[in-house]
Order: sequence, then C-alpha cells, then structure tokens
Amino acid sequence: MASKPAYDLFVLIDADVPEERRSGILDGIRSQIASGGGDLKSDVDWGVRKLAFEIAHRGDAYYHLFQLEADAELLKTLEHSLSIDDAVLRYRIIRLPKGVPDKPPPSPGPSAPRAARPLDEQAPEPTAPAEASEASEVPEPPAAEAPEAPESPAPATQE
Repeated sequence: MASKPAYDLFVLIDADVPEERRSGILDGIRSQIASGGGDLKSDVDWGVRKLAFEIAHRGDAYYHLFQLEADAELLKTLEHSLSIDDAVLRYRIIRLPKGVPDKPPPSPGPSAPRAARPLDEQAPEPTAPAEASEASEVPEPPAAEAPEAPESPAPATQE
C-alpha cells in the first residue's frame, strides 16, 4: 500500500477566544485526524502573532501548525469543520512534495501583539532645514507656449 500524501495544516485562531475554546478546536482537529485514518506527524504551537493584514477586524491570531499524512476524504472533513467555526480566522492545507520533514519548522520567533498608537505618533514627519523646505516646494509648471502667430490687427467695430 502506498503511503498517504503529506500536508501542512496552518490554523489561525482568533486571539480573543478563551483558552478552553482554542484547546477544544485543536483537540477536535487532532481527533478528526486520528479517527479519519490520518497520521499526525507533528503538532507545533506558534503562539499569538501579528497578522500581515487584519482579518475580520483582528490584528492578532493564534498560529498552530499540524503536519500530517492524510487522504482526500479526511482533508474534506477538516476543511468543512474549520470553515464553519467562527473562531478560526483562516486555515491553509498545503501539500508537501517530499513528505513530512524529520523535524517540524521552528516557530519564527517572538512576536508581540500590536499595540494601539495615538494618531499623532503614527506618521512622524521628517525634519528638514528651512532652506530645504523652500526648495522642496513644487514649482508651478511653466506656462504653455503657444506657437507664435503673426499679429493681426484687431477687427474694427462699428458703433
């Protein structure tokens, strides 16, 4: 019997959900893999990290990586359950071309949740000398030069 294809399953869970609910989601994934005939090779917690962009008005998410070997039916079951859970912001299943690596990838390192900054601190303007600020003003475009036409006398008006 040929071995099953290997996959990475990334799950991003809302960072604001309680620990019990997050644990329940992860335990549900583990049990689905076991009961669906899959083989869980590694299970890595990456913790709360900043998102590159907001998802559902959230700036942070709890990242979790599962590496598994599974058939197509198990993947459909996992996708179905993850897509209907409101606490799951995103998930991705990626097929690994060379099987599951011996060691799971390490966590990318610590990442602090985003802190709200006052508006006046968000975009500091660069300071420049007064001369440079005058020179940096946008000059008016030169007036469009019309081709020179011979001057013709103005038509005489009769009153």
